[in-house]
Amino acid sequence: MAVVLDLLKNDPRPATARPRHPEKAHRPDQPVQARKPDWIRVKAPGSPAYAETRAIVREHGLHTVCEEAGCPNIGECWEKRHATFMIMGDTCTRACAFCNVRTGRPEALDLDEPEKIADSVAKLGLHHVVITSVDRDDLRDGGAEHFARTIAAIRRASPGTTVEILTPDFLRKDGALEVVVAAKPDVFNHNLETVPGKYLTVRPGARYFHSVRLLQRVKELDPTIFTKSGIMVGLGEDRNEVAQLMDDLRSADVDFLTIGQYLQPTKKHHEVVRFVPPDEFKSYETTAYSKGFLLVSATPLTRSSHHAGEDFARLQAARNARHAPLLTA
Repeated sequence: MAVVLDLLKNDPRPATARPRHPEKAHRPDQPVQARKPDWIRVKAPGSPAYAETRAIVREHGLHTVCEEAGCPNIGECWEKRHATFMIMGDTCTRACAFCNVRTGRPEALDLDEPEKIADSVAKLGLHHVVITSVDRDDLRDGGAEHFARTIAAIRRASPGTTVEILTPDFLRKDGALEVVVAAKPDVFNHNLETVPGKYLTVRPGARYFHSVRLLQRVKELDPTIFTKSGIMVGLGEDRNEVAQLMDDLRSADVDFLTIGQYLQPTKKHHEVVRFVPPDEFKSYETTAYSKGFLLVSATPLTRSSHHAGEDFARLQAARNARHAPLLTA
């Protein structure tokens, strides 16, 4: 049965004594939309396949962004055995106003984690896997080597599995990006999250043009890697700002753009300024394709890793179709 997902109540983790967002505790409460529109609807999780995926994640003591960020698509994805693994712990060194991942001082890296991830990927039989992480500003390389080791472990355990990564920005971590790109992920994703005018309130620890340059640098280092970025709408941006962001990403030769509706995790997080209707998402999709993206996913429930395996196949087909006239000329 379809239900309106209330992210304020959809936290699958047990309550703990440690506050989840200590830096947000003294922020003024933000308005919370009492009722979400009908188009923000998902299937409630609970199928046998969902339970099996959860059991494998628990068995290896792993974290997923599906749970940590309260993703509305967790029921659908886990039923298909599609889990997005979050490496380097469950605690982020930043405190973005939109994010529900725990913040604070992280623990030391689990050096066995790459092998645990690889074992889970093999047990789930994944053809395509997405690996993301918390921000680890406390580490000299921001966790770049850990990403590279995880990619290598997956390739050893599941040679036929394609690997997509969703990375932090590696701000002020010289040489970190080069380490990750050298591991040759199939897709390199780094989300801009919002338009530059909203960074001060939504993503204060990041720098918009650094993130754009990061994506551009990936293509310079290895043009064969697909690049991808995503944003949320409903944070108070306007259409012209979104169009300019699209142009910035195309200038960086980004292949794939995702656009989804921002949903407020708690009253201490940034408010939902507006629920964007489906027809506006369709308009964003049309505009993005006209600017030259190989692939665009723009719906209220679009998230970076949603349908990632199917999207990877579509990316390959789009690239082949675009290059076909050159090959036959």
